[in-house]
Amino acid sequence: MKKIILAAATLAFLLSGCNSDSKNAGKLFQRAELAFAAGDYNLARLQIDSIRTYYPKAVDVRKAGIHLMQQIDLQEQHKTLAYLDSMMTVKQAELDSIKGNFVLEKDTAYQEIGNYFYPSQVVEKNIGRSFLRAQVNELGEMSLTSIYCAGGNIHHTAVKVSANDDTFAETPASTDSYETTDLGRAIEKADYKVGNDGGVAAYIAANKDKKSLKLEFIGDRNYKTTMYANDIKAITEVSNLARILAGMEEIRKEQKEANLKIQFVTRKIEEGEAKQE
Repeated sequence: MKKIILAAATLAFLLSGCNSDSKNAGKLFQRAELAFAAGDYNLARLQIDSIRTYYPKAVDVRKAGIHLMQQIDLQEQHKTLAYLDSMMTVKQAELDSIKGNFVLEKDTAYQEIGNYFYPSQVVEKNIGRSFLRAQVNELGEMSLTSIYCAGGNIHHTAVKVSANDDTFAETPASTDSYETTDLGRAIEKADYKVGNDGGVAAYIAANKDKKSLKLEFIGDRNYKTTMYANDIKAITEVSNLARILAGMEEIRKEQKEANLKIQFVTRKIEEGEAKQE
């Protein structure tokens, strides 16, 4: 990558301008370049901004300031990318250390994004059971699903989880619920995206050391059951996985943004150089 470095002759020209504005602006520019070389980008920006504010007629110095500002932008984005790369390495190691504890369900024929489940909560191990299941997709978007199959329909759309200390968390009414039957048995399911789950997932994780919690399905009539340690652990573990995956997805977004900024600034620098040729 070609760097624009102010040559000694050019700097001398700026400092020996035909009027005091050009001289003073040149001194500010010199300070800006020294700050840039020292990696103090904030100070460099401050000096360039001062040139724009106090010496608007010092055209040559202002043009040099624009070039230097572009270099600052470029270096800042490269520094950001280096930091993000290091953070991704940490997150990837964290993911690799626990990913084997989960089951990834993904049909590549029609699914671009798969879902992670804790092994104790996969469908085939829980047929005919009423419980609260956790899942997180590969982008770190976690959701809970309340599954009811304890008798006749109750048309539930929410659940409440509570401990013996009378604290509780309750989901809002689900906007994604459905009912079906299997061999004459009523089955109801309702999904709740974490972040809009009334704090239920966080509540369960906060009570991860309890042997059991109370689980209540809320509908036309309510149904109460017990959430035992295996489900508490499953939801807590999926919550931790979701935190890691969501963090990685956020880093990817920031990396993409930094790369786009680098492409934009590089193009501006090249356009400026082409005009000078």
